[in-house]
Order: sequence, then C-alpha cells, then structure tokens
Amino acid sequence: MTLPPPPADTPAAHAPALLGERGAGRLPHPGGDLATHLRRVHSQLATWGARPALRLAGLCHAFYGTDGFPTALLPLPRRAELAAVIGEEAEELVYLYASCDRPANYPGLADPEAPFHDRCTGTTTLPSLAARRDFAEISAANELDLAAHDPDFRAAHGPDLLALFTQVSSLLSPAAWADCQAVLAGPLPGSPEGPPPSCGVPSAG
Repeated sequence: MTLPPPPADTPAAHAPALLGERGAGRLPHPGGDLATHLRRVHSQLATWGARPALRLAGLCHAFYGTDGFPTALLPLPRRAELAAVIGEEAEELVYLYASCDRPANYPGLADPEAPFHDRCTGTTTLPSLAARRDFAEISAANELDLAAHDPDFRAAHGPDLLALFTQVSSLLSPAAWADCQAVLAGPLPGSPEGPPPSCGVPSAG
C-alpha cells in the first residue's frame, strides 16, 4: 500500500526530519537501517487503520531505545523535545514501548490487572486496556516488519513471536492479528511447512 505524503505542517511531516537529524538512517538494523524500518512500521500501522497518534508512535518507537534495541536517538531527559514534534499522546506511547521490560511484562500483557514493569525507572504501573492495545499493535508492526525483511530473524524468532501474539491476540486489531498469522505461521523460505509455535520471549526488535 502506497500512502500519500502527509501535509507539510503536521507532526507526520516533521517527525521524519527529526529522525534524520538524530542519525536513524546511519544505524544498522535488521532488514536495512533504522530509519527505513521505522518508516515501514508507520506504514504498516496506517494499513491496519491506526489513528494518527499511534502511527506516529510507531514511527518513533525506537527513539529511546528498547529492550531489544539499546541504541537511543534521544536521551530520556529530553523527552519534551520529541513530544514537541509528535505530540504528548504519541510520545507517551513511545516511552511506554521503550520502557517495557519484556521478560517481565510479556506473560501478563493481556491481563488488565497485571503490573507493567518499567525498565528505565524500576517502578511498576498499571496501563489502561487502551494503552495495552496500543503497545501490542506497535509490537506487532515492529516484529512483523523484522520477520518480513530478515529471514534469519524470522527463522530465529518466528515461533516465539507467534506464541506471543497468539497470547495477546485479544489486544490486537483484526488486521494486525491476521497479518501475524500470515507472516509468522507461513512456511519459511525453502521449507514446505511453517514453524510450530513455541513459548519464549523474543530477543530482538
């Protein structure tokens, strides 16, 4: 799906420039460079019908680094700079994604009563169901892009990712869940059958 360019004076137009200023295009990333990956995640979320703030969060989801990608484009004390470009709602989702302690949070992500462990502060919070849905949608767009563009990543992490997204499928939009099954349950290149789902926590993305 080819999306039209955003209007010139909008966060969607200014955010890519900020990514360029912070060197995202120079950072290697599975399937190419970080900037290219982030643009694809933004496009995937748009294809799934995500609202503008969620798409912007997807575009900038790695700004503070993540539990699977430690390189940060901007240090956390400068969060206000990102919020000024993409808005507070999108920036808060970027922080939620960045702060996730994956081994601690993934098992209970779909449980609205499960605490969310913040790896940046060491504290726990209780995100709303809406925030959990947004987190899951960004996670799916991120991991599916990696799986689609990096066969080695798909081979190494596909079964665990399928198990994860099956577990949190209630949080995903129907379009996202359908793509999770199509990308992760389909056959690997050169293999007649897809990998069986297993349990575990993905280590990259």
